[in-house]
Amino acid sequence: MLGFTRAQAIGFVAMVAVIIIGPAVLYPVFLMKVLCFALFACAFNLLIGYVGLLSFGHAAYFGMGCYVTAWTAKNLGLSAELAILLGGLTGAGLGAVFGWLAIRRSGIYFAMITLALAQMVYFVCIQAPFTGGEDGIQQVPRPPLFGAISLQSDMAMYWLVAGVFLLGFLLIHRIVHSPFGQVLKAIRENEPRATSLGYRTDDYKWVAFVLSCFLSGIAGGTKALVFGIATLTDVHWTMHGEVVLMALVGGLGTVFGPVAGALILNGMENYLAQFGSWVTVTQGVIFVLCVVAFRRGVIGELAAALRLKL
Repeated sequence: MLGFTRAQAIGFVAMVAVIIIGPAVLYPVFLMKVLCFALFACAFNLLIGYVGLLSFGHAAYFGMGCYVTAWTAKNLGLSAELAILLGGLTGAGLGAVFGWLAIRRSGIYFAMITLALAQMVYFVCIQAPFTGGEDGIQQVPRPPLFGAISLQSDMAMYWLVAGVFLLGFLLIHRIVHSPFGQVLKAIRENEPRATSLGYRTDDYKWVAFVLSCFLSGIAGGTKALVFGIATLTDVHWTMHGEVVLMALVGGLGTVFGPVAGALILNGMENYLAQFGSWVTVTQGVIFVLCVVAFRRGVIGELAAALRLKL
């Protein structure tokens, strides 16, 4: 089934079932937020989990996807799919340039370069006229899908978000389990050996980086249409921390880990909001527990306990 192992196929069917049944149990807007961040976390996991590159700048691609989708939908009147696609292409274009600058470094040097470049994007967003500065882009409409299907109702928008997430999830799964993905794993495990076998490792890492940025932009653009706003929060450094935490809590290098991490983190923010700043403290405790006791994350530990590949 699309290259899934038996355990992954069961997990995928269960995930689709939850997506279908979810709106009958939970608030659709909350589920849409979870799906947007799940795609963002999966895109980030493609880079760190399968290539071994820790980027501290993915909020730049997520946030610029938000801004471009919001601006084109509001000012150009583009249909939903074109606005979201432009958000993804913006993330990919930015990632192509930043990746070219950063990809020749590794470890902490790569992480710091991506963080510095992302902070440059943040300061540009503060000053650029089209972003609205600290006010952001507000009252973003939900344009019709393909120019004909209304997305004004939350349920209509929910099915679009679910479709975007599933397409992104399947694309990432296909990339990881393709010959290209096998080379990425070889680079993660032993880059000098991959180089000795004749692979141009920098080129492979750059392509993976651009793909990850493209999907991050898609996630950001989708979020902009869901909430009708794009703000500096989407490109702030704290967004980098959130996506890292989602991937770690769920399980790095697992297909379903980032999805579980996004659900856990967003669920905490939503249902523990009444405790105010204690939400951040709770997140910090969970992060410490994952690093100390559950180093493979929720899904990683579950897969190890059941001896399954998830």
